[in-house]
Amino acid sequence: MVLFSVQQFGTAAIGKAFGPVMLIWFSFLGYLGVINIAKNPEVLGAFNPYHAYHLIVHVDGGFWVLGAVFLCTTGAEALYSDLGHCGKYNIRISWMLMASLLVINYLGQSALCLSDGFVLAPNQTVFYSMVPDGMLPFAIVIATAATIIASQALITGVFTLMNEAIKLDLWTNLKIKYPSEHQGQIYIPFINWFLMTGCIAVILIFKKSSAMEATYGLAITIDMVMTSILLGLLLLIKYPKLKPFYIMIFTVFLTIEGIFLMSNLGKIVHGGWFTLMLAIAFFSILFLYYKAKQLRRNITEYVPMKRVVPLIKAVQEDKNLPYDCTNLVYPTRSITPNKLDTTVFHSLFRKKPRKAGIYWFLHINILPDPWGVHYTVNEVIDKKCYYVQLELGFKEEHRVEYMIKKIQRTMIEKGELTGHSVFESINDKFKEVDFKFVVLNSRIATDVILTPFQQLCVKAYRFVKSTGLKPAEDFGLDKTNVEVEYIPINVAKKYDMEMVEDFEDYSQT
Repeated sequence: MVLFSVQQFGTAAIGKAFGPVMLIWFSFLGYLGVINIAKNPEVLGAFNPYHAYHLIVHVDGGFWVLGAVFLCTTGAEALYSDLGHCGKYNIRISWMLMASLLVINYLGQSALCLSDGFVLAPNQTVFYSMVPDGMLPFAIVIATAATIIASQALITGVFTLMNEAIKLDLWTNLKIKYPSEHQGQIYIPFINWFLMTGCIAVILIFKKSSAMEATYGLAITIDMVMTSILLGLLLLIKYPKLKPFYIMIFTVFLTIEGIFLMSNLGKIVHGGWFTLMLAIAFFSILFLYYKAKQLRRNITEYVPMKRVVPLIKAVQEDKNLPYDCTNLVYPTRSITPNKLDTTVFHSLFRKKPRKAGIYWFLHINILPDPWGVHYTVNEVIDKKCYYVQLELGFKEEHRVEYMIKKIQRTMIEKGELTGHSVFESINDKFKEVDFKFVVLNSRIATDVILTPFQQLCVKAYRFVKSTGLKPAEDFGLDKTNVEVEYIPINVAKKYDMEMVEDFEDYSQT
């Protein structure tokens, strides 16, 4: 719980605290390896790859031993999962040092096991057998600390994965914080507490770390095979002229990883089922959400602004319509003043027409720089309608209501607006005129026929949406000044019912 609680302070702050501990830990691993290799240097013959071949081909059960040996390779994937937070140069330097020290330690363990008269006592591990008696308390403390700290790379790696999933439209918007000036270092509160809950649940299910080895080993082998396939496909697509070279390289990788995967398949019944269950569940949710987004794209997303302008003028000139407010603000996904979201168009005109003194269509764009707020105002109708694009640094707070009001005051000072309220009874009585913000949510229209699969997609979509930011929070709006409106959309075939009129009589009796 402490580990997850400190995530909000960022990778840089955590690294300063954890880095020295890990340096001591790996140095300690190297020291233990060296003193044991010195006692039995013949273990260095393990660098000969023939021994691996001999184990698999000629030793009975040797192939399945690889399933246990594979745990020695895990940890590398955690290092690379932290890439976005630490940078490639830090990882390259760290990897050379840490990998060397790990290999030395494993050789030291092997040297100890091959030494004359060595017997492993009940409930004793090879690692702690390497440790001199006087250093055992220190070894336990530093190993426990390193185990906890090693989780850090996976936690920050999941933050990165979810951030990419959001950008790829595979998950809804979540609250993302940037603890440092580096855009790659992020903190996602929902994911942090979800991971903590999941960790506690796993502890309660498996109870002992030894029971989780099968789950972890299978997860890593599947992850490595997937990574090789995806990386291979990417390189084949990007560099088609080098196709034979990449096919040769990845055939070697996939052969080695395939052998490890096959040797780990026996772990499915010993805890590996949990890995597969989680993977299937997460994939199903992501797939259904993606298909729901495809359904959403079946509707026309935007309306040309040249169609909107005459309707706005007509609504403002309609004497029978009361004013809704002086300034009506709609957040929009449109990146250009030449078009408007279909949902905004529906809200403005397809229900009761919304009459306002000034219409504002607001688009927000996040910059790669940490600080800075820039904006541009495009005139759609002079003194009646404007398209505003706000560009915010990724660390800037989304104080959209404050910003749009400040833009309006600036335009008043420049003489581009009068600043008068549309309500005569209070006009010039207050320093600032009223604003209303309208945030839109789409809902499937009731007259649309959905297949059972489409209904499942819609339910998954709503579940994913429930985990994310509410629209008002996403745009940084004051909830007391926001109207949330639901817009019906047609994403599939409309319902058609035949109706027969039995009797009609308009005569007077």
